[in-house]
Amino acid sequence: MAYRNGTYVAFHANGTNVPIESDIKYYNLIKAWCGKDDDCFSIVNSHDKTAAVRDSSSKETLRASLKVRLNNSKNMILIIGDTTKDDLDWVPFEIEYAVDICKIPIIVAYLGAEGIRNVRAMSSKWPPALTKRIDNGTAMLIHIPFKKEPIHDAASYFTHNNPPKGGSVGIYSDEAYKRWGIAIQ
Repeated sequence: MAYRNGTYVAFHANGTNVPIESDIKYYNLIKAWCGKDDDCFSIVNSHDKTAAVRDSSSKETLRASLKVRLNNSKNMILIIGDTTKDDLDWVPFEIEYAVDICKIPIIVAYLGAEGIRNVRAMSSKWPPALTKRIDNGTAMLIHIPFKKEPIHDAASYFTHNNPPKGGSVGIYSDEAYKRWGIAIQ
């Protein structure tokens, strides 16, 4: 069994590696938060734990590399933006493998959101692979805004051995949002 201490980050790349054209800029923001010496934000990035693959690699090579990264992960952050639901390739694969095979919790981080109280109100943003696992109750999820404090807290706390309470509709308390200075929707 793999040593599962990493956090896997999934996002819709929109078929490009150009940051302004995809949600990769938010993945890069998480990496920047980790790189600040004057901050306590840190995660073990599962993408840094294996050799990089080229954009020109075969789909099978990319898929194999992503499986290794997910197998070494204790949880996954899924960045949900306006186009995530349109991804028909990598995001669905990552969700399916994370939930069905690795059985790791997913930290669903919504771009542009504040404190989340009604998970179902966010359903129009979900990719079908996530909707299916929410509806059938197989996903262990915590739904949060894409903000530094809740991301750090969730990535530090929720693991394959300590999943979020609430199954597929887990949320943080009002008190947690108040502590972070985040408004509640």
